[in-house]
Amino acid sequence: MPTARSKKNLLTRFLIWKYKHISDKNFIYILSVIVGLASGLVAVTLKNLTHFIEVLLDLSAVSDLHLAFYFIFPIIGFSITLLIIKYVIRHKVSHGIPSTLYAISKRKGIMRRFQMFGSLLTAPITVGFGGSVGLEGPTVATGAAISSNLSRLLHTNQASRMLLIGCAAAAAMSSIFKAPIAAIIFAVEVFSLDLTLASLLPLLLASLSGVLTSYFFFGNDIILPFRITETFTISDLSFYIVLGIVAAFASVYFSWVYERVAKYFERIESTTKRLLIGGLAFGLLLFLIPPLYGEGFDVINHLIQDQPEAALQNNIFDLDLENAWIIIGLLAGLVVFKVVAASLTFGAGGVGGIFAPTLFMGSIMGYCLALFINTLDIFPKTISTSNFTLVGMAGLLAGVLHAPLTAIFLIAELTGGYDLFVPLMITAAISYGITKYFVPHSVYAMELGRKGELITHNKDHAVLTLMDIDSVVETNFVPVYPDMNLGEMVNQAIVKSTRNIFPVLNRETQYLEGIILMDDLRPVMFDRKLYEEITARDLMHNPPAVIKIQKDKMTRVMKKFQDSGAWNLPVIKDGKYYGFVSKSKLLTAYRRKLIHITR
Repeated sequence: MPTARSKKNLLTRFLIWKYKHISDKNFIYILSVIVGLASGLVAVTLKNLTHFIEVLLDLSAVSDLHLAFYFIFPIIGFSITLLIIKYVIRHKVSHGIPSTLYAISKRKGIMRRFQMFGSLLTAPITVGFGGSVGLEGPTVATGAAISSNLSRLLHTNQASRMLLIGCAAAAAMSSIFKAPIAAIIFAVEVFSLDLTLASLLPLLLASLSGVLTSYFFFGNDIILPFRITETFTISDLSFYIVLGIVAAFASVYFSWVYERVAKYFERIESTTKRLLIGGLAFGLLLFLIPPLYGEGFDVINHLIQDQPEAALQNNIFDLDLENAWIIIGLLAGLVVFKVVAASLTFGAGGVGGIFAPTLFMGSIMGYCLALFINTLDIFPKTISTSNFTLVGMAGLLAGVLHAPLTAIFLIAELTGGYDLFVPLMITAAISYGITKYFVPHSVYAMELGRKGELITHNKDHAVLTLMDIDSVVETNFVPVYPDMNLGEMVNQAIVKSTRNIFPVLNRETQYLEGIILMDDLRPVMFDRKLYEEITARDLMHNPPAVIKIQKDKMTRVMKKFQDSGAWNLPVIKDGKYYGFVSKSKLLTAYRRKLIHITR
């Protein structure tokens, strides 16, 4: 059996051989294919494990007690998930894509090893037992973790590591939806990759590898099988504008509920308490509204085929589904409660993603709006419920995920053509524009965005986000104290310091009380008559701005320099003086980071 040392020697020999025979560019191409195949296999594994659990539970359930099991199954699933996290993984398993975004923004693309299998073990159990979330996020996160650790093993640089994470995301989405172009756009939009000629080919190779893996295992089966029969006409324009507006406000509602439920559960420290509160609330919601069970793609397909009765047949109230207004009411209830169900799933300890809930909510919203307009019967034209179902998905994807291009191309590829391209563009643009005004960051990036830790397509912002404030703090400033006279300052500070600024500190607490510049001292420092008369308190003044190291991110630090016009700003850590940041050192560090991430 090979030892760790022999493995290390083998890896070293391979890296030396690679350095001599394969260029860095070609090596990235090879790795993008490997990452694509791995992410495709992850997608296949997650889907098959989830399907196996769903079939197993369906066979074991007693038919006349089936509705009761809608209440029981999710709680069992959450409990198993938490046990696996506690005793097998032994690390917190964060929600898919947000954890990947955090690794990109704050850990230089480095993901821990347990992330390669954490979601793989827990997401199928969460969804298979009825959790109202999706598998897309866990698939992307698992593929990204594999690519990150493979990059570290093979000693690629940070820029290549970031690109390979994007390749993993593209391959995962390509494998799930068989939409390779939309998958590439998803990686670019969500992970803020630079789409250049250098990055385009690796993304194409990874996406192609992912979709071919899916075809190999699943054949021509796709999640949403549908072909458009009713094309867009100019008379439909006003209806799609209305759909875009409705999708925008549904997106704002989705983001608002998701964030508040998440904050509520964050305040509960006990895992057991979260499980009981979230599990019982979700179980009750699922018992009353069974279509919220699992990912919900069956419901979406029924609506696309204009079969709402099949989608709503398990309603516990046994309502008459021949009445259009009852169908509209039930569908509206699904729109309202889907995000609640997804949020409770996460709150109870489940692992999954919000891509599928977004598609579910968008499809029902679109169908419900079309059915409402048709039932009113006040317009000369009948709306296509199938088209509105599809375009509604794009509208909510554009709003909730802040990914309008992904939304447009995903639905276009799923429907096998571009007949709906114009209404997709109209609805996605309106939904994204309105939602962006009310909700600055996507659901994936809310927490990172609020903290200023999110990588964006703004290159300046991205570079500043990746910089570490500790690396630019200088501490070689000689402090003075408020009661020191001018003579003491000259002998104990000025003659010993190489800097032209002096922090004034409280002797006991070391709190910063002000600053003194050399320009403040120069008019009086040569007059010995004033040595006993003037104190530091007389000369000090407030700094133009203060940097709080735990609170201010680099983007905010740069803004403080711009607003104040200062060349040096004091830094506070834990309420006490810590040092200074100079604009020159900040700009030097910025240039180095820019070169590092773009080479």
